[in-house]
Amino acid sequence: MDLRIIAVLCSVLTTVAILSGCLGEDTPQETGLPLVVIEYPLNDQKVSNLVMISGYTIHSKTDKEILGVEVLINGSNWEQADGQNKWSYDWPTYTLNDGIYSIQVRAWDGIHYSAIETITVNVDNPESIQSDSPKFALFIAAANFPTSNESKLGNGGFYFAEEMASYLIQQAGYATDNVVLLFDDGWIRNDNGFGERIMTLQQRSHTYDITYGGATAINVADAINRLIETVNNYENSEVFLWLFNHGCGDQNNELTGGKIFEPSQIFLWDAILSDKQLGTMLKPLEASKTTIIIDACYTGGFAEKTIYNIPTSILFRSNIPQPGRVVITGASKFRKGYASTTYGPLFSLLWYEGLTTGNADGFHAGLFNIGRPTQFSMFKDGVVSVEEAFHYVRYILRTDPDLKEYRIMQPQMNDMYPHRGLLRNNPGLVLTEH
Repeated sequence: MDLRIIAVLCSVLTTVAILSGCLGEDTPQETGLPLVVIEYPLNDQKVSNLVMISGYTIHSKTDKEILGVEVLINGSNWEQADGQNKWSYDWPTYTLNDGIYSIQVRAWDGIHYSAIETITVNVDNPESIQSDSPKFALFIAAANFPTSNESKLGNGGFYFAEEMASYLIQQAGYATDNVVLLFDDGWIRNDNGFGERIMTLQQRSHTYDITYGGATAINVADAINRLIETVNNYENSEVFLWLFNHGCGDQNNELTGGKIFEPSQIFLWDAILSDKQLGTMLKPLEASKTTIIIDACYTGGFAEKTIYNIPTSILFRSNIPQPGRVVITGASKFRKGYASTTYGPLFSLLWYEGLTTGNADGFHAGLFNIGRPTQFSMFKDGVVSVEEAFHYVRYILRTDPDLKEYRIMQPQMNDMYPHRGLLRNNPGLVLTEH
């Protein structure tokens, strides 16, 4: 993704405050031992789904650096946490029995362990879908994983994902229990993602009690597996899946991005996810309505498209497109995409604008899928489908002079809703309740 700021839509920035706390009487200066503190969850707190245990450490009076933090849950085995001065540990509780669990944490400075910090929590996972119909959303973004600040994509994608989640909850009947947002390593960083860890996503004040966590390979696999296991228990289920980050390609190769004989790929926090890998993960999914958006450079292969709506070779099929699914990519397999570090990815921003304002109502594919508005009011029904919003973006990119330099993105779509065939996109997939 290029990092040029794109003046589109309104920015929603959440003010993040650094937490402070008081130490007890036995400080590291008095004991000569390091100190570890659990900030989240709180003692006796009710937790569910993916729990990101987190806190901080203070070194001893010898000023020896903290080398590691370990977590033990219900007397099992000590496991290594991520980080030292500010640390975290992902604890998936999806398959655990409800009840009281003990969490113990200790720090190590190479010579001494700290005193063990202990809390208890109440695991209470929801057993039912809290909406009229079973709808599930998963947002995945790992925008700030590179060590070079020049490559980071900022926190804009995270705040935009929260905005889309709020829309699905408010306007489309998605229950908060069924919405998961995975971002970076689970931490918000200051300076719009370019600075140091401030607090975990779960510690932040947020409007809805959705599940937060890091966009690590393990968390992504767990979240998708859990999603499929739950969705497949219901008829007429609906899934919304959105991924955003850098894609893999050769920006010096302007013709194909070096992707003719390579799969499309997107970065997670600690791994790379290919189109075929995602296709394998989603193969068991039986949802009757599924929207999948991958917004990154060179990602057309996820939709089994190269460029200009041309299908990929059968040897490079991702198998993500299936009946009941609309698969959309923010760029073709051969072209790069664009994003703002403060607003998020350009394609998704325009798609969301067309969807939520109603401006995309009546838009259709046109010749070669270039996107065209309808000339007849009879084709406007007051509701915008996922596909109409896509065609709206293609049209805007082609005709808006302010976006002229971004026309090379060539977003792609493989529409198999409600099924494969001539009339597959009639009617379109509508997210909102009406």
